[in-house]
Amino acid sequence: MDKRIERINFLAKKSREEGLTEAEKAEQQKLRQEYLADFRKSFRQQLENTDIKYEDGETVPLTEFKKGTKQ
Repeated sequence: MDKRIERINFLAKKSREEGLTEAEKAEQQKLRQEYLADFRKSFRQQLENTDIKYEDGETVPLTEFKKGTKQ
């Protein structure tokens, strides 16, 4: 598991059990923002590499696919 996720989980557990210092709250927020940025980047790359395949065999990259253009 990513060390960043381990630290986020540790801080979340500590927050529930005993509370966090202001420095730990700031660290937790920073780690969450970094994690979300990386997740969004990875998900965007996955979508950019996705193709739509029509019944007639034609494939179109998802980035060029427009809803309702071909049925």
